[in-house]
Amino acid sequence: MERTETNRSLHDALRVARSREAQERFLAGDDDEEQQADGADEAADEHVPLASNNFNNHADLPVYTTIHRIRRLVRASIDDPYTPEQLKEPRMNVLIVKPLVDRFFDPDDISVVYCLLVNRVQFLREQSYQAHHQTVNSSRAALCEILAIKILRRFDEENSGREGLLLLANILIAGFEPFQNAPEEVVRDSKHMMQWSIQKRSSSERTCCALEIGIISESKAFLAGTACQKVVDAVYRGRIVYTPTSFIDILPDHYKRKPICLYDPRKAPLLNQYRLIVPRIRSIIEVCQFFVLLVLYFLAMTHRNHLVLTGYEVAFIVYAAGWVLDEFASMLEHGWHVHTQNLWSFLDVAFVAIYLAYVIVRVHGFVTDDVRHGRTALDLLSIAAPVLLPRLAFNLMPENMLFVSLRAMMGDFTSLTALAVWCFAGFLLAMKWLTYPKVPAGEPAPEMPDAVTISKWMLWIWFGLDGTGIQRSPEFDLVLGPALMVAFAFLGNTLFLTILVSILSNTFAKIVADATAEIQFRRAVLTFEGVKSDAIFAYRPPFNILAMVVLLPLKFVLSPRWFHKINVVCVRTLNAPLLLIISLYERSHLWRTTKRKLHASGPGARRSWLSSWNWSQFSVHGDVQAVFEVDPPQAIIDEIEEVDIVDEEDNILSNGFMQPPRTFTGDRSLSPRADGRSLNPRRRRMSSATRVFPSRPSIW
Repeated sequence: MERTETNRSLHDALRVARSREAQERFLAGDDDEEQQADGADEAADEHVPLASNNFNNHADLPVYTTIHRIRRLVRASIDDPYTPEQLKEPRMNVLIVKPLVDRFFDPDDISVVYCLLVNRVQFLREQSYQAHHQTVNSSRAALCEILAIKILRRFDEENSGREGLLLLANILIAGFEPFQNAPEEVVRDSKHMMQWSIQKRSSSERTCCALEIGIISESKAFLAGTACQKVVDAVYRGRIVYTPTSFIDILPDHYKRKPICLYDPRKAPLLNQYRLIVPRIRSIIEVCQFFVLLVLYFLAMTHRNHLVLTGYEVAFIVYAAGWVLDEFASMLEHGWHVHTQNLWSFLDVAFVAIYLAYVIVRVHGFVTDDVRHGRTALDLLSIAAPVLLPRLAFNLMPENMLFVSLRAMMGDFTSLTALAVWCFAGFLLAMKWLTYPKVPAGEPAPEMPDAVTISKWMLWIWFGLDGTGIQRSPEFDLVLGPALMVAFAFLGNTLFLTILVSILSNTFAKIVADATAEIQFRRAVLTFEGVKSDAIFAYRPPFNILAMVVLLPLKFVLSPRWFHKINVVCVRTLNAPLLLIISLYERSHLWRTTKRKLHASGPGARRSWLSSWNWSQFSVHGDVQAVFEVDPPQAIIDEIEEVDIVDEEDNILSNGFMQPPRTFTGDRSLSPRADGRSLNPRRRRMSSATRVFPSRPSIW
């Protein structure tokens, strides 16, 4: 056994070393790939590292110290309330933002962005509990977001190519914990709080990444940044793979954990079960699953029979149970807060509630042999139609502004309606108490409206549909009844609805004003939530129910290695055709899409008839588009560079300040260059304009 373990360890070490060497060769030659011949390009496209990671060891980073260092400096820098627009002004950028960026930026510390977003969460929390501090903490939170944007942008600018992409991925996706490298007395004193992140500090499951912190803090400007969206797009397409941390796993299988790495489909197995949790592939699978659920729902309702279970209804119950299990696992994967940021999460929760109520009533009807319960169960199931049909539209058009705005306004509408029902319940209670008999003893009491009828009258008055409640209010009391109804009409129909419309209009205006950031924020949420670590997601409904029933007990009997082997065999067997299609597609499209764009205009480049056809010739202004489709020759580029060269004396200093304009004597057109050569005529005109109108530092 010792010899076997030694051989296995040596084999794993050699495999990791070979992968690391391949990664280094690929990253080192990435910049030169585009300058090779066409045949070399075809071969170079295939060499993308599979399972190596140059930035995997982050345990030595002083996260705890950095968090409190950022907090001290930000609090010392901002003492007055500022809006995000004011913090982006040139004066604030020079005095506060840029010095803090220079102080916090460290090429060897990739946890700075995470620490800034953690401080943003804390400042927002303090603002919600300390409203008397005006908006100072909101300004500090906005400053943390701006600093995170600028530092991430600097990482992106100083690290290009796929090596830079891998670095950005580690900054945003690598897991950190707030108490990392904290003093032992701090950890010991904080254990009584029973925080989830402190209970097992040595486990990789107790970490959180910067992308997740940005989602829960709703840092939309940060998530909409170019550098962040570059990583989000790479993760969404599966070019960057990793094993995420999860809150709770229904079917955990963590025998092998993938570090953050670039994915090479040609070095991966032909049936790679990990591709089933790639966000883009998983989103397509989820749409297909929901479409199957919708078809089974229509068949079950079309052939419904409250006396017996039809075959369509049985199929719907079983498949919907697997779909609900998948939805429940998604809620547990990253927590309720992240799950509710999804665009259609409120529709999923509504369907789960309707389905559970339907199943309970249906089962109760069969147990008690009561026909009425079967009819009631089908009636409950019928109200799922207003939930399922819009949900399909949300899936097919997730970036439509109507749906994005509707999702945001639904939260405001629900909270305001609940608050109004709470406040106006007093009117209902008062009018109900006014309906007690007021006739002498022995005389028949008139029939008084019950609470349901009064509630119906109030609802009609609320929406301005009918005034029956006001007409019959004297039945409660000649004076107090009409007074209560009229007061409710003023407060509910006039005041509350006006406030509700104003708030919803304000919410819609804010979303439309920053539509790009809102859409990219939802895209980041969908991507982050799409990467799953729970093995239950590799099984399609209703096979996930079977997997939970069969494999979950084996988890407590088998060793992690054997459980992993059995799980892989089951997943590959059930998804073999799908995995084969994914593998064949990605081997020719995953990394070569960008290369085709780069080399489409090169000599000898192979292009399909569809891509090689000049579609711009059908447009009246096709020449405007065609002029950009072919790269200019090198002679034109050299001429442009010669014309646009500007002397170093005319440039802005690195600290953001302008140099004083130089004074010239004699003919300006004969001003000598630093290297002794005279300027050409076009160069002279540009130089004169530059000296007359010196450049100013930009906001960023």
